[in-house]
Amino acid sequence: MFDLKGYGHLLFEGALVTIEVAICAMIVAIALGLIGAAGKLSKNPVAHFFANTYTIVIRGVPELVLLLLIYFGGTVLLQTVAGQLFGREEPIDINNFVAGVLVIGFVYGAFATEVFRGAFQSIPKGQIEAAMACGMSKGQVFWRIKLPQVWRFAIPGLGNVWLVLLKATAIISVIGLPELTRQSTIVMNPTRKPFTVFLIAAALYLIMTAVSDVFRHRFERRAALGIRRI
Repeated sequence: MFDLKGYGHLLFEGALVTIEVAICAMIVAIALGLIGAAGKLSKNPVAHFFANTYTIVIRGVPELVLLLLIYFGGTVLLQTVAGQLFGREEPIDINNFVAGVLVIGFVYGAFATEVFRGAFQSIPKGQIEAAMACGMSKGQVFWRIKLPQVWRFAIPGLGNVWLVLLKATAIISVIGLPELTRQSTIVMNPTRKPFTVFLIAAALYLIMTAVSDVFRHRFERRAALGIRRI
């Protein structure tokens, strides 16, 4: 039943690509989340407007639509711009790995924004007021008081974002990136065992999420060291 006729290694290779995409996309999401949270908490109306618009629009548009828009639409746009400005007629292709990472990271950056916004608001205001009273600037308060503590409140939410993001990498299969779902469809054709192939793929996704959950709990405990629970 589980004989994949020598194609089984493709599934494990696809799982490695899935992890690579997920890690890179999570880094992008965290960076955008911090920027977005700063914008939403800012008193600057322009920054607040753009941060709100980002979260509202991105959370309302399906990831697949954004992926196709950037990968295929972006290729046409670059080709048009290069042709008109530089007279370039050679075809321009967007790297599918880069496109997948940027789209997934951009989408889940909106969710990370809300996680960080709530985390920053959870930091006791008394600590911030005490730091300001000691003469710290806003930058010093951010780096010395807010940022070190925000992870304790953000890690549970970021863990959930990571789990959803990890599974969302499956949509990148539509642009030909050889991640786990794409490799599963490739293995399915010569083996003619769709149930077996996708059962193994599902098991691999489950293993990745289960291991991720273990690390999330460890990060939570580490971030909470020295915190007295009542």
